[in-house]
Amino acid sequence: MSDDYFHLLNIIGVAFFAVSGTLLGYEKKVGGFGVVVVACATALGGGSLRDLLLNEPVFWVADPDYLYSTYGAIVITILFIRYLPNVSNYYLLLLDAVGMAIFNIIGIEKSLIGGTGMVIAITMGTTTGIFGGLIRDVICREIPSVMRGELYASACIAGGLAYALLFTLGVPYVWCILGSLFTTVFIRMGALHWNWKFHIFKRKHHS
Repeated sequence: MSDDYFHLLNIIGVAFFAVSGTLLGYEKKVGGFGVVVVACATALGGGSLRDLLLNEPVFWVADPDYLYSTYGAIVITILFIRYLPNVSNYYLLLLDAVGMAIFNIIGIEKSLIGGTGMVIAITMGTTTGIFGGLIRDVICREIPSVMRGELYASACIAGGLAYALLFTLGVPYVWCILGSLFTTVFIRMGALHWNWKFHIFKRKHHS
């Protein structure tokens, strides 16, 4: 991926997660500066952890464009809510799924560019995709989505595996990205719509 496309994808991912964080802050009646904190944690948390683990400059410190994108998305969302306050929770979930899918791809890409293997890249993609949402949920006193039975981190892992498969098959590069994006969003939204769950442990039923 060229630097320009990578930068654009990162900007879009940050904006999606900033909107998601702002909407949850509104839903939880977080006031004033608190909404900005929630939105920034959501938008910047996953990528910050990824860069620290990869021993690279934190992306929003190295390039302030990501802060501009975050703040711009927050302001636009606040204005949107002021004039259209009855925002459906569906849009929050959809934005979260798309933002997670984009950040998943970015984490994979940045890891591969840094010379890691595919397993580490998929792990970094998942970390980038879920960590901002985890911080957001903790701040808003929600049970983090990644800790529930619903598919959340699993959707990221599936998207990473789809990327790895298409990459190994040598398909055009754009299809690796689109395949991963579609897989992550489809599994995440499908889990919410059809209540898909993945249980590692079998629960004993007491009579």
